[in-house]
Amino acid sequence: MTTVLTANRKLADLDETDLARVDAWWRAANYLTIGQIYLQGNPLLREPLTPEHIKPRLLGHWGTSPGLSLIYAHVSRLIRLTGQQAIYLAGPGHGGPALVAAGYLEGTYSEIYPRVSQDEAGMLRLFRQFSSPGGIPSHVSVTTPGSIHEGGELGYVLVHAFGAVMDNPDLLAIAVVGDGEAETGPLEGSWKGISFINPERDGAVLPILHLNDGKISGPTVLGRKHANEVQELLRGHGYDVIEVCGDDLPGMHLRFAAALGGAWERIRAIQTAARDGSWDGTRPVWPMIVLRSPKGWTGPAKVDGIQVTGTWRSHQVPLSGVRDNPEHLAILESWLRSYRPEELFDADGAPVGLVRAQAPDGDLRMSASPHANGGLLTRDLDIPDFREYAVEVRGPGTTHAESTRKLGELMRDIYLRNPRSFRLFCPDETNSNRLGAVFEVSDRAFMERTIPGDVKLSADGRVMEVLSEHNCHGWLEGYNLTGRHGMFATYEAFAMVSASQTVQHGKWLQEARNLAWRAKVPSLNVLLTSTAWRNDHNGFSHQGPGLIQVVLTQRGDVARVYLPPDANCLLSVADHCFRSRSYINLIVQDKQPQLQYLTMDEAIAHCARGAGVWEWAGTDDGAGDPDIILACAGDVVTMETVAAARILQERLPNLRVRVVNVVDLMTLIRPKDHPHGMSETLFTELFTDTVDVVFAFHGYPGAIHQLVHGRPDADRFRVRGFIEQGTTTTPFDMTVRNRASRYHLVMDAINNAGRLTRGAADLKAWCESQLARHEAYIVEHLEDMPEVRDWSLAGRA
Repeated sequence: MTTVLTANRKLADLDETDLARVDAWWRAANYLTIGQIYLQGNPLLREPLTPEHIKPRLLGHWGTSPGLSLIYAHVSRLIRLTGQQAIYLAGPGHGGPALVAAGYLEGTYSEIYPRVSQDEAGMLRLFRQFSSPGGIPSHVSVTTPGSIHEGGELGYVLVHAFGAVMDNPDLLAIAVVGDGEAETGPLEGSWKGISFINPERDGAVLPILHLNDGKISGPTVLGRKHANEVQELLRGHGYDVIEVCGDDLPGMHLRFAAALGGAWERIRAIQTAARDGSWDGTRPVWPMIVLRSPKGWTGPAKVDGIQVTGTWRSHQVPLSGVRDNPEHLAILESWLRSYRPEELFDADGAPVGLVRAQAPDGDLRMSASPHANGGLLTRDLDIPDFREYAVEVRGPGTTHAESTRKLGELMRDIYLRNPRSFRLFCPDETNSNRLGAVFEVSDRAFMERTIPGDVKLSADGRVMEVLSEHNCHGWLEGYNLTGRHGMFATYEAFAMVSASQTVQHGKWLQEARNLAWRAKVPSLNVLLTSTAWRNDHNGFSHQGPGLIQVVLTQRGDVARVYLPPDANCLLSVADHCFRSRSYINLIVQDKQPQLQYLTMDEAIAHCARGAGVWEWAGTDDGAGDPDIILACAGDVVTMETVAAARILQERLPNLRVRVVNVVDLMTLIRPKDHPHGMSETLFTELFTDTVDVVFAFHGYPGAIHQLVHGRPDADRFRVRGFIEQGTTTTPFDMTVRNRASRYHLVMDAINNAGRLTRGAADLKAWCESQLARHEAYIVEHLEDMPEVRDWSLAGRA
């Protein structure tokens, strides 16, 4: 049953003046949208349309655009009447020309891109640049003023919207969900965002489900469901559903104005009650709108005798043969003239006063909102001195600690110092990942009912736990893009669930770097823990370091990968990442107790350099080249490397071994290919130009070969890493199965050393016997051999 609206008459009822403004603006937006798809000349139809006026390549999406523009027009009116701060997120991002048209009509587009001026010449540039070489994409991309949501990869509009309003109490996020998008897994899982929004301190999301029953080549599921089924589904998620349906004018304007006004007043009532102390703390029933309008509304009803409007055929370009088909050309001209452009644009080609009057003022224009250019609002985090959380290291490799637990302590105090600009997002694993210190100062956010026995769970919480990588990742993106800081922490293998989001965000950041008007935003910080090497009881499904590979494919301008070997390095890296802007910072660190190697001062210097020789671990005195180099990147493989070096020192004392640890993976790349790439001089200082390198790596071996490509004699790097050998087994057995154990590294060193010393053959045989003994031992005792399980450098020479 449709909700009965009781909105304030000023908002709900369009008087003649406002109706004229809204309708004129909507017609102008539709005209500009079609012009972008079709025209390369004659932008104001000053003369009859000819084939020469039509672009040679017709690209873009019309079908969803008139609905997007209708919503935008009415939200602008709402802003103008109420002063509400709002941003607009278009789930159907392929409706890009509609949002570009909106920014142009509001004047923002011309302010940012002066060549696209509000006159005939500027309008022609607006048209010609769309989906053209040297121009702009067809989606609501980073080039679109007012956008924080590209909408190309479908499914993320709600998570971005909810992230945008967290700790942003004055913001309203209009989130338009396309009915094709509503079929995706991420979108289906993101309706639950209202279960985490606190109206006292957060803003509000107004979802608008845009049902036009058409995607690229067929109907949509929700578009074909009975209205009562759709409403029951959405009410089950906790929404108060307001439905607007039709294609009649001005009826649709009147009904949508009433729906939007009612929804806004319901939102304000919820927020007012929460903020004046009259709220009982239960989860509000937030409003949402279901808008049913025809696909391609106001476009050509039929083309070549086939129904187009109201069907999937209007999804992209309804008239595809315009240059060669005179009938199609005539239909296009009639279609364009149906909006009466002579009433909408003056003699110079600028929007007339009636159209301009529809836009709010200044920063209240959605295309000019600072919230959609969050770097303008970003304040530096107040971060305590990370040195205060240091693990005491009296000697390298002699004590154990859970490194991520120290990071949790740092984030606990960041929460205290930044009560409205920092959050941790984690799929139900905060304690598991040893970050639970944050619960000393904040509960988990939860707006559903709580029961006795619940722990650290309340409406006041600001630690975000939901069992969805998509939600956590997307919430953090929305939080970052509107100017706030945070971290997404997850099990390493399941970061691949949201890996595509990581890629899309990297593309956004990369393109934003090319736009001077886009202010830099807080970086997307991702912590991978519960890693491939230490998922002892979970088994093969939980063992996969694939996100490293994904981030390595991103451009060097935005991609960063850190593999701190211990807690002090992790603290140094985290401090750097929290202070950075417009990067994807991937930090990989296991949660289990692990050996600690560097004092805090040593860790800071090591992380600043990105890589360095650990002289205490090797037998290289620096006088000439070593016989072999053992390199490592990653905590578990670092321990195996240090252990291998110690075996070589004890059993082949005349073999000169150098140990190099890499914490910033990008330093391996040539400087011309990445800004963190170490100089040729430093690379030679660490790795020489000729000595063979046995490299133990946390991830897939091919990554290191990719990174050192172009370095002197890159073929001398022999890499051990994760090779998809996993099961439920002991920690050390994971390194054995993937041929990255200390014994494998020792044998690799012997096989590739520049010279052999007496005892090498015996040592190889001993390593092989140790591997055989290990295999038998774990089957019988269900744990690793004591000399491996309890190994450290304590008490050793």
